[in-house]
Amino acid sequence: MNTKLSKFTKICLDFMFYCGIIVTATVPISFKFLGKYYPNIGNNYLSMCIIFMLCGLAALWIIYYLRKMFRTVIAEDCFVEENVTALKRMGYASFIISIITVIRLFFVVTPATLMIILVFFIAGLFSFVLAQVFAQAVSYKQENDFTI
Repeated sequence: MNTKLSKFTKICLDFMFYCGIIVTATVPISFKFLGKYYPNIGNNYLSMCIIFMLCGLAALWIIYYLRKMFRTVIAEDCFVEENVTALKRMGYASFIISIITVIRLFFVVTPATLMIILVFFIAGLFSFVLAQVFAQAVSYKQENDFTI
């Protein structure tokens, strides 16, 4: 396994996770300030805070499970049932972000909002398909382990 790539990926995931906690926790303060300059945020302060904090929590959920999965990659044992569960949970979190972002359309419609909905919907589908692939790989691995 490429240790430089592994270390870089681990640093990136850790950075995203801890920064995500800080950003999500400070949404009310940030939006209070941004509301002065962006009327859509200022006029819908509470709704926007709830929407962005829920999306932030779902994104943290995804990164948490990515970090968990990455540990199995480092251990060179990634075809385990735990990763199948993690992929399914990441799929649910992606769909949650998509649904919450659809609700955001009632407050402000932007091309970026539409792209976020599409990207996370596709990510959710991809996670569920990948979970099925991993489940099949786990099954083959277990059969192979029993054969030996």
